[in-house]
Amino acid sequence: MTESILTSFTADLALAVSLESLDQLRIKYTGKNGLLTEELKKISSIPQDQRKEFGRVINVLKSNIESELKLKFDDLSKKAFDEKIASEKIDISAPTRPLQKGVTHPITKVMNDIKHIFALLGFEYIDGIEIEDEWHNFSGLNIPEHHPARQMHDTFYLDNNRLLRTHTSNMQIRHMSGKKPPFKFINIGKVYRSDYDATHTPMFHQLEAVYIDKNVNIAHLKYCIEKFLTMFFDVDQAPIKLRASHFPFTEPSAEVDVQCDRTSKDQIIIGKGTDWIEILGCGMIHPNVLENVGIDPNEYQGFALGAGIERLAMLKYNISDLRKFFTSDARWLKYYGF
Repeated sequence: MTESILTSFTADLALAVSLESLDQLRIKYTGKNGLLTEELKKISSIPQDQRKEFGRVINVLKSNIESELKLKFDDLSKKAFDEKIASEKIDISAPTRPLQKGVTHPITKVMNDIKHIFALLGFEYIDGIEIEDEWHNFSGLNIPEHHPARQMHDTFYLDNNRLLRTHTSNMQIRHMSGKKPPFKFINIGKVYRSDYDATHTPMFHQLEAVYIDKNVNIAHLKYCIEKFLTMFFDVDQAPIKLRASHFPFTEPSAEVDVQCDRTSKDQIIIGKGTDWIEILGCGMIHPNVLENVGIDPNEYQGFALGAGIERLAMLKYNISDLRKFFTSDARWLKYYGF
């Protein structure tokens, strides 16, 4: 019976060309004495063990019919309004159309802020490519062939020795090759890794900052990081700790922890408290990397630092789930947008 009602409704809906006929259709199927209402009245005559399933089927059908009626109503209402406007030269009584005002996504806001901060610190901004080859993404950065990062479970490989870049460090090789220092630049862009959970997504955004000159040392690196974090989080100071780590393209390498307060259940406050949280990676650029781009490591040295844009945004704006950045939820964007 439900199939015949659905078939009949589909045919009737196609013939409804006005709001009046659509309303008659609504009454016919979902009204007080409509076909679906009459079907529900039969439930008392249905065997006890079949009533639940019978009611569920009718309610699902009713919900589907009401959804189709709503879509048709919206479509016919718009057509009626457009015809009314077209038939009138000037209609001063027509309500104004709602203004669709957009907002800036948190990722865009963070990237713009970072560009501004590093510009104040004297860094040039460069763009980079996302489809890369193994030399610029791995080999030129002193990443050996057996390194786990090259494996299929981490990297998205394409055809003809191409891949989706796994970090923005590829721009170290591309920007410095065949050129003479000094270099002082940042690159922000999309990177890709095969991972997906509350703190990882297959695509995310990364910051890369590089400074190379004759007298650059780790003190310059520490000052740059502290200055950047202080300005980014808009605090009086952002004390940091450098923990020894390992990256193939830097030596020495370090993970950076920033001072924070975790006493609140709802927010991590940067720049105060007695706790620490990891925020980025850094190090002095490996001599092999400098040699790979034609720079004499005995004459020049420099540092590089890298950070996840989403991670910075999550800490600054108290966002708990990385995946929410990419769900296109207008309610979420309205709340976190700028």
